[in-house]
Amino acid sequence: MSGAHPPLTCKEVKQILKNLGFELRPRKSTSHEQWAKINGSILYKVTVDCPKSPFSQDLISSMAKQAGVSKKEFYAALD
Repeated sequence: MSGAHPPLTCKEVKQILKNLGFELRPRKSTSHEQWAKINGSILYKVTVDCPKSPFSQDLISSMAKQAGVSKKEFYAALD
């Protein structure tokens, strides 16, 4: 576990996405949640698989990339 970047729970990731302006899309027949945000002409989609919580650093990096932000910005959005 990294001191600067601890693992995140599903609840924390959902709060980060809300703080970044994402909205939960209607759920399909899967355990994965899709969060989306339109910024200008760009659609950002983040996939959140809560059964994998707490999330590894690789998954957190992937979600941050999908959200169009750095890992540091992703963590900062939790505050």
